[in-house]
Amino acid sequence: MYLEHNYCVSCGASVVLKLSDGRDRIYCVQCETIHYTNPKMVVGALAVWEDKVLLCKRAIEPRKGYWNLPAGYLEDFEKAEDGAIRETLEEAGAHIEIEKIHVLYNLPQANQVYIHFLAKIKDGIVLNGEESLESALFLEEEIPWEDMAFTSSTFALRKYFDDRKSGVSSTHLGSYPEK
Repeated sequence: MYLEHNYCVSCGASVVLKLSDGRDRIYCVQCETIHYTNPKMVVGALAVWEDKVLLCKRAIEPRKGYWNLPAGYLEDFEKAEDGAIRETLEEAGAHIEIEKIHVLYNLPQANQVYIHFLAKIKDGIVLNGEESLESALFLEEEIPWEDMAFTSSTFALRKYFDDRKSGVSSTHLGSYPEK
């Protein structure tokens, strides 16, 4: 646990980490408010056109210049699937139709939970968004595995190709590090 902020949002006094309900929590020493923090939700899509999957080469840090499934933070008042549709449009100019949840992936050390949806690209059109150096469709044997930005994308892709080979489409749970 780390201090997400240094001052109490209720009274402005300094905060510390204090054990509460079996966990370290951010605690105000003056007004005794406990500030609960929650993981960030990251949503994205494993978007498919014919036999190819959509990847974007990141134009921003972290991992600028590496490939990733289009994904980003869920915004306030947004449904998870709408966030995945928005992120795919922003990063790759692709219009998609969500089919199902494909992967739920935990990154507790980064305080993040990923939801990757399986989606179909509606028209095959892929462009570059502001956050992408390049967007492209890849056959399985063309995936740049060594140049993938994040373990969440690699996990989602591997599970997708495993499902395709077996003929059974499942929802998968993963974490980094794996246990």
